[in-house]
Amino acid sequence: MSGIVLVALGGHVLLPKDAEPDIGSQFRHARDAMRRVLGLVRQGWEMVITHGNGPQVGHILIRTEAAAGQAYAIPLSVAVAESEGEIGYVIQQSLYNELAAVGISRPIVTILTQVLVDAQDPAFGNPTKPVGPYLQEEPAQRLRDSGVPVAHYPGYGWRRVVASPIPLRIIEGETVRRLAEQEVIVIAAGGGGIPVVESQGRLTGVDAVIDKDLASSVLAQSIGAELLLLLTDVPRAALNFQQPNQVDLDSLTVRQAEEYLAEGHFPPGSMGPKVAGAAAFVRATGGRAIITTPEHLDAALRGEQGTQITLE
Repeated sequence: MSGIVLVALGGHVLLPKDAEPDIGSQFRHARDAMRRVLGLVRQGWEMVITHGNGPQVGHILIRTEAAAGQAYAIPLSVAVAESEGEIGYVIQQSLYNELAAVGISRPIVTILTQVLVDAQDPAFGNPTKPVGPYLQEEPAQRLRDSGVPVAHYPGYGWRRVVASPIPLRIIEGETVRRLAEQEVIVIAAGGGGIPVVESQGRLTGVDAVIDKDLASSVLAQSIGAELLLLLTDVPRAALNFQQPNQVDLDSLTVRQAEEYLAEGHFPPGSMGPKVAGAAAFVRATGGRAIITTPEHLDAALRGEQGTQITLE
């Protein structure tokens, strides 16, 4: 076997910005993404999959708000758990079918994953994590009027934002590691995991959405992964993204990544957590991390595409 690889699927890999936000669309994009990762299984990697949930958890909140007075309300932590089940099912079935189509039989499980955060994390007073669909000015203003924080994304519109505390520990990390070592493909830490705080040995859910890439980095470290793949909707990380002087990055050392982050080159709601998570994983383990799209995955594994993050 080649070791453990953690594949982090960005939220827009399963539900692109221009796609219809429905289950059928998620299945179509999940099937395409799973075809792209089949090569990892054939190469002997033990695979753990994480995924984003920004679009989906936002729609769960919309349904909850629309049903106010007719169905019981759910806190954001429970909405995250619901999204783990929804998206985990989509990925799990899609991967099962793609493996069966090429004659491979592997057990696949989805784990509801809790992630420890600090109750005093300053993020709780500064919501920055975008969730849900892009909105035009009028519906965004209605949310603002009702006390829901929103942020503007030039060229796209407005999105509601929620607290995004730093992940400290994956509660089910040891279980994920044991399953992966037994050749079980594990889908875990969906949407960054269910945020929980700990007091006197007891866990309690909190209203937040943890960044998926930072949680994926913590999980990859805790399970002894050798490779971290961050699959998104752009082929490489870049400096001055979408500007006339954009510079695509074929490779980054950890030191370079940390310097660029400190200089503000990567947006906090987009590429920033991917570069930060990749750098943290590589610094802690000496392994390798790659940022790319599912379409470029094979070439990226050969070092011909994507942004390769290494220790030196």
